[in-house]
Amino acid sequence: MEALRTSWDFFQNEVLGMGWLNRLISAILTACGLDTTGRIGGSVQFFLYDTVKIMVLLGILILIISYIQSYFPPERTKRILGGFHGIWANIIAALLGTVTPFCSCSSIPLFIGFTSAGLPLGVTFSFLISSPMVDLGSLVLLMSIFGWKVAVLYVTLGLVIAVLGGTLIEKLHLENQVEAYIRNGRAMDVPQEELHFRDRMKYAWDQVVSTAKKVAAYVLIGVGIGAVIHNWIPEAFIVKVLGDNNPFGVVLATAAGIPMYADIFGTIPIAEALLAKGALLGVVLSFMMGVTTLSLPSMIMLRKAVKPKLLGIFIGVCTAGIIVVGYFFNAIQYFII
Repeated sequence: MEALRTSWDFFQNEVLGMGWLNRLISAILTACGLDTTGRIGGSVQFFLYDTVKIMVLLGILILIISYIQSYFPPERTKRILGGFHGIWANIIAALLGTVTPFCSCSSIPLFIGFTSAGLPLGVTFSFLISSPMVDLGSLVLLMSIFGWKVAVLYVTLGLVIAVLGGTLIEKLHLENQVEAYIRNGRAMDVPQEELHFRDRMKYAWDQVVSTAKKVAAYVLIGVGIGAVIHNWIPEAFIVKVLGDNNPFGVVLATAAGIPMYADIFGTIPIAEALLAKGALLGVVLSFMMGVTTLSLPSMIMLRKAVKPKLLGIFIGVCTAGIIVVGYFFNAIQYFII
């Protein structure tokens, strides 16, 4: 058992966490005369290490996920979802959302396509919630920073929010709250040609390049903000605002994420820095969920597809779920970290 634990710690710290990279960057900066224990040197080290680590892991993960996704084009996904009913359809839709490495704005066109194809509204909303909030990439990246317990719980609870949220929306019978051009539209079922290994790898690589171009700016911004938090903002301030002394920290963090627009890869370095400064685990995870699921740009896009009543219910369901998850993580933080 001890050997297994040692092997896992090595995998998490040196493979996923790339501890060797952090030490290498520190050695290079020190050789260049930069003090990595100071604010400036520490900020530079944090920025370089997190940027390289996230982009490398991102590239590997998107390649693997996109290769898997090549077996599930939209038409096939619609046929799969159409074969399930009740809560099982919501569960399958939420799980399918985990293999789509998209931000919320990228998920909305797929949501529109699924809805136009006649899939139940609750099922399509389960997909819409889970796709930006949880994916296989977030599982691995969260493991590299917070450990496997936090990562598995985060993804599991995100799926629970997606399933329950979609089920609730289905029970409310809000089909008339979808814009008419979507309800009256019908997506065409285009036959998919048989792809070979080379075709799938080309598709996966194209997805890596495309995704990297989309998220690079947000990763750089997120890592930059994380570096500032990590090395320049006093720990006492973070603890006061987002620590044990503020019972509304989860609500504040969830609301703070709404005006922002980024995917989970851009929010992880911010969450990492906040946690290191003393913010509660539930607070930083609520912030991540708020940014990825309820960002203002994605809500504006979704308003083009649904009417205000349905949009409000979607926001309310997601917000309530995120806040509950945040307080849950706060309550168990010291048992899982």
